[in-house]
Amino acid sequence: MPLHMSFGTDDLLRCRFAISPLCQTHEAVRTLLRSERHGYHLPWLRRIRSAVAGLDLSLLALFIPIRGYTPDFLGPPPAVPYPSFEEELARLRATEPEAARREMALSLADTPGAAESAAGRSVLEDPARAVRRLGDLTERAWHALLEPDWPRVRDLLEADVAYRARQLADGGLERLFADLRPSVSWADGRLTVRTRAGGPEVQELDGRGLLLMPSVFVWPDVVSGFVPPWQPTVIYPARGVGVLWQESAEGAADALVRLLGANRAAVLSTLEEPAATTALAQRLGLAPSSVSAHLAVLRAAGLLTSRRDGHRVLYERTPLGIALLGGDAA
Repeated sequence: MPLHMSFGTDDLLRCRFAISPLCQTHEAVRTLLRSERHGYHLPWLRRIRSAVAGLDLSLLALFIPIRGYTPDFLGPPPAVPYPSFEEELARLRATEPEAARREMALSLADTPGAAESAAGRSVLEDPARAVRRLGDLTERAWHALLEPDWPRVRDLLEADVAYRARQLADGGLERLFADLRPSVSWADGRLTVRTRAGGPEVQELDGRGLLLMPSVFVWPDVVSGFVPPWQPTVIYPARGVGVLWQESAEGAADALVRLLGANRAAVLSTLEEPAATTALAQRLGLAPSSVSAHLAVLRAAGLLTSRRDGHRVLYERTPLGIALLGGDAA
């Protein structure tokens, strides 16, 4: 469903970036629950299997609907660019019970029967206790799922912010938004974000500006929030996620070459982000006709998908292509 975010003059002056360990923790939980997100993260999923077995994530899962609203107090927009997890967790735990109840009720309404379930009734009857439980569970999820890998995750997210800042400096918001994700577009002072979640079709920023947060877990989605009074936010896939968990890239690359051949392996490996035939040919130093033939074979094998973008056809890895690149395909 497309969300149209209308910018005024003040909003253009209040666009900013932030990295949120709290947001990444909840998106890690969401990734556990959604198999379509697993492609890039198979090594991580295998490694945390035993830790996940000791976690009861049912309460958090209650507020992570497939399509719908997740309570904003679980991960409010960071007030500073690089908050610590402890700072963000303290904000979560300081949520006023009535505000928490209002947001939990809104979230539960997106899942038929959730508000009337035993768990739903319990959190709405005692929102203060629900906030404590959700805070404790979020802290356990952080320690089990993300804290050991946070330095490498943070480095990738910081690199993405640096890249986006250069785009903004080179070409303004138009250049910045053009490269975030195919489901994000900018025209006539309006940002259109196509998400799987329900919600309003038009959002006036009303001088609050826009917060942009890269994530290693949201691919292939773009996530948009929040409801007033929170600052509107777009959470988008960070660049380089495909190599985040690779421990032996050289061995995986050699195996891929043996399986596909050097040129097809190079084409698949180069597609860190959607690209057209001409751009790939320039990067790889191959003839466009050769690259086109390799793309056709990889697409027929289910390793790539394609879509038209104006006069171009963009190619992107499928989950099978992602898994094969990481040496994790069965």
